[in-house]
Amino acid sequence: MEIVRCSAMDADTILDLYQAARDLQTAKNMVVWPSFTKEYIEAEISDQRQWKLVIDEKIACNWVITYEDKDIWEEKEVGDAIYIHRISTNPQFRGNRLINKMVDWARSHAEEKQKRYIRLDTLGNNTKLIEHYTEAGFRFLGIVNLKNTASLPAHYQNEPDCCLFELAL
Repeated sequence: MEIVRCSAMDADTILDLYQAARDLQTAKNMVVWPSFTKEYIEAEISDQRQWKLVIDEKIACNWVITYEDKDIWEEKEVGDAIYIHRISTNPQFRGNRLINKMVDWARSHAEEKQKRYIRLDTLGNNTKLIEHYTEAGFRFLGIVNLKNTASLPAHYQNEPDCCLFELAL
């Protein structure tokens, strides 16, 4: 198992993982991610924001990071955190608590970048995800209504409830 940055060759696989995530979100009646274009994913890869956990030469899980997130975190955004978005797990690897491996990596990455927090969010009042993230060490900060969604992906436009999570280092 290793965690590395995604490469341009991963774009199609990431799109497939996102489709699998959308299928699961639809089946579980959750907020569904929009479709992202290959160009959008390639730009994130070029910006070195896409990461992957690889097991047996397969992407088992991937996610996006940012180092600022003002539209979601508003006044709490002061440059002291890394932000994790769009965690998607390959259906072949679901149920293996890969979140724990990702959190271990995120701790090291955040410390390397001299950050104090790891933060993430999820839309809707999804009690299963709240439990999943808190079991992984995140503190559930509550549900907020986002005010500045114009520059965020489409799924943020249609769902007023945003759950915030933080892990202090």
